[in-house]
Amino acid sequence: MAHLSEWETLLRLLAAAALGSLIGFERERLLWAAGIRTHMLVCVGACLFMIVSTYGFGGSLVNSNVVLDPSRVAAQVVSGIGFLGAGAILARGEVVRGLTTAASIWTVAAIGLSVGGGLYFAAVVSTVVIIAILAGVKPLEEVYRARNQSCRLNIEASHGSLTPDIVKDALRVRNAQIKRFLVRAREAGTVDDITLVLARVTSKDIATFVSKLQNLAGVARVRVAAHEKGAGSDPS
Repeated sequence: MAHLSEWETLLRLLAAAALGSLIGFERERLLWAAGIRTHMLVCVGACLFMIVSTYGFGGSLVNSNVVLDPSRVAAQVVSGIGFLGAGAILARGEVVRGLTTAASIWTVAAIGLSVGGGLYFAAVVSTVVIIAILAGVKPLEEVYRARNQSCRLNIEASHGSLTPDIVKDALRVRNAQIKRFLVRAREAGTVDDITLVLARVTSKDIATFVSKLQNLAGVARVRVAAHEKGAGSDPS
């Protein structure tokens, strides 16, 4: 097995640090916990593992019964880096945050392995592609999420004055967009408290829902309780 010179070792470690920092900078820009230093450490560590796996056991190969398989260490890095990714993921109700950062940590490890194996071209191209995905695709995601929001409305109306069909016609939404229409009659039996949950609506739609509902007969009060961009999405 060929020996790796000290200069080549230094070059690979520095290249891994540089490529990892480029991806980490994009995460740092969004103020995520896994920023420049984390991505640099992961990339350099993966690179070092690959170097040690490939060149660190040359002295053991003098025995004909010893077989070296560098891919075993690479496979352990791929699976072992998962604990860092898991630490970057936060779940708050139906919203999951940090998936993108966890994925970037995982791919940075792959870049480090590529540099450690001497695959500079693959590492550089992967870095460019990853940065393009993290920075370039996000605006497209924001446009999509703005058109696919969900909202919950609390409505106070006279008893029996509102039905799902009346609401659908007033708001001009489809049946599939009405995810919940829950009516609770108060003790006096003259007023209904209605919870209306709508899905796949835009920010512009949500802004008009209150006025449209308040113009209906029997409606006394309408309030937007909550709205979010795509339940279960990763806004990181």
